Amino acid sequence: MNTRTLILLLSLAFIGCKEAPKEAENTQKPTEKEVKIEEALYPAELQQVFDTHGGLAVWKQQRILSYDIPKKLGDESHTIDLYTRKDIVETDAFKLGYDGSDVWLLDPNGKYKGDPVFYHNLMFYFYAMPFVLADDGIRYFETEPLIYKGKEYPGIGIGYQNDVGTSPEDEYFIHYDPSNHQMAWLGYTVTYRTGEKSDDIHWIRYDNWTNIEGVVLPKSISWYTVEEGRVGELRNTVTFENIELSKDAVKEAIFMKPEGAEVRLPVQPGN
Repeated sequence: MNTRTLILLLSLAFIGCKEAPKEAENTQKPTEKEVKIEEALYPAELQQVFDTHGGLAVWKQQRILSYDIPKKLGDESHTIDLYTRKDIVETDAFKLGYDGSDVWLLDPNGKYKGDPVFYHNLMFYFYAMPFVLADDGIRYFETEPLIYKGKEYPGIGIGYQNDVGTSPEDEYFIHYDPSNHQMAWLGYTVTYRTGEKSDDIHWIRYDNWTNIEGVVLPKSISWYTVEEGRVGELRNTVTFENIELSKDAVKEAIFMKPEGAEVRLPVQPGN
């Protein structure tokens, strides 16, 4: 074999090794470079809120979030892949989830009465505040401070680009304590496929926090009534138990549609 042929074979072998797919690529942890945060992407006040809650870099190193929500008819166990946003909600009576393509429901006894497409990640978005407000496709705008019992909470408005999510017309309003930039209130509108913006703002109070793996997350969130456009009285509280964050992936199979489950489509307005 001459030298020129040997060099050619070695080059081809090197290219073949370089292009070989990596096994279980989606289970790899992000490198330090991959989680570097471009602070210029976010308003300075929002960046301070992120930092107060542990920082975006720490949040983005996490792979799996799980928690339980106690309910009268039985606890719900939620598991979310923070990279792919696949998820599953499990109870003794039913299961529902998102496998990356479809929302599915396994409900052999017809116990679930809601809309799985609307609900499968609803509580995740409320729970994972303020970090989900750093997702792609978000735009930020100025909003008036929220005043509650004489205290003023500055805020930031959040909207979505037209092709983002199920309801890109939804808007959020995050308000923080000016003394420490800790998130205090979330205002949100619900449009869900109506195609029209809404000025009907619902309010959630965040004031019960815990540190999980360096990330400050809520132990409970409380909905308040709205009276003449102002925050009124406490309406109900949702608590979260067995909260866990992990940098390690779980088996993809847990999010896949199980045997006997059906793919569900969004409930259309008016139905």
